Amino acid sequence: MSGYHLAVIGLGYVGMPLAKEASAAGLRVVGLDIDQRKVDALNSGHSYIDDLSDHDLDSMLAAGFTATLDQAVLAASETIVICVPTPLDEDHRPDLSAVRGAVESVGRYLQRGTLVVLESTTYPGTTDEVVRPILEDASGLTAGVDFHLAFSPERIDPGNAKYGLRNTPKVVGGYTPGCRDRAAAFYARFIEQVVTVSGTREAEMAKLLENTYRHVNIALVNEMAIFCDELGVNLWESIEAAATKPFGFQKFLPGPGVGGHCIPVDPSYLSHAVRKLGYPFRFVELAQEINERMPQYVVARVTRLLNRAKKAVNGSTVLLLGVTYKPDIADERETPAVPIARVFRELGAELVFADPYVKQWTVDGAEVPRVDDLAEAVASADVTVLLQQHSAFDLEMVEKRALLLLDTRGVLSEGDRVERL
Repeated sequence: MSGYHLAVIGLGYVGMPLAKEASAAGLRVVGLDIDQRKVDALNSGHSYIDDLSDHDLDSMLAAGFTATLDQAVLAASETIVICVPTPLDEDHRPDLSAVRGAVESVGRYLQRGTLVVLESTTYPGTTDEVVRPILEDASGLTAGVDFHLAFSPERIDPGNAKYGLRNTPKVVGGYTPGCRDRAAAFYARFIEQVVTVSGTREAEMAKLLENTYRHVNIALVNEMAIFCDELGVNLWESIEAAATKPFGFQKFLPGPGVGGHCIPVDPSYLSHAVRKLGYPFRFVELAQEINERMPQYVVARVTRLLNRAKKAVNGSTVLLLGVTYKPDIADERETPAVPIARVFRELGAELVFADPYVKQWTVDGAEVPRVDDLAEAVASADVTVLLQQHSAFDLEMVEKRALLLLDTRGVLSEGDRVERL
């Protein structure tokens, strides 16, 4: 094999679906990561990604896919796509260290004519102001002349059975029109619809706009959930009624907090970009404040439930149902279950959890006991908190057997022992 059509840097929830679809389309694909365990698992046919089965991986390996730690494969790759994490640091500022590290590696091996695409979510200007100078300095080549450079935001929704990489439109922005066209042609080989924009900044902003829109609207219904409880209004019913309007309304639901790799993080990247201009992005920062207080509110509602039963949180057994950030996947990134568990522990609760996708769960380094017999655990817990409605849960049984139950997802019927958020 003389080389690769595609090298994917970062073999996680974004990189592996990309590698899968490209392999299925007949491209020769190599995956590059810095984690030996991931590389070994993939090469031995074991997937650690919800949306990639071992059978999928076997097909990829049979088609020639391989994972490696060796950065030299970049020199033999026609296209290089960077899919590394872009988290926040302790001060809620963008942490581009993984992007910088990946780009430095690409720069050392960059060849003329190569297409380099950043898919990692970031603030507008990153591709041009951070990625391009590193590539040009390390390689001695010029973007738009000697190599192609583009940004195409990832739109992976783990666990979504309807929309995957292939049938989700792909936004592409290039450093130059030629870069844009080269990137669009690459993605069109295995994605049904490619949407081009005039530059990398527009593509970077599109991703942040998508998730800031969700963030703000989730904050809206979360705040409404708090005051509707005090007003005696069934917000869940009101939302369903409003959703019957065939125009001008999109349904968002309250919950125990926001989680995952996008909503808790991406709006902060946009807020950071605006703050560099000298003023705050008030919508985002207010939404952040509201959504971050929801775990505390969940604990307050549970405390109220226990008080009505003449029980204290201190010493009560609290059962958390579902500790991942989405239903029916194992992804725990930024799950609101963590701050909820933290507060319960501080108040002296005896905490246990049930989750078919999580075999072991630690919060701040301390393990939370896992229950295997759900029916027995529900019947013996002083209060049960439904945080995630995994389809494996027998919710009818939970509703019948729970002594007290707070439903943060609005899927159970309210009654003497059951409250909705």
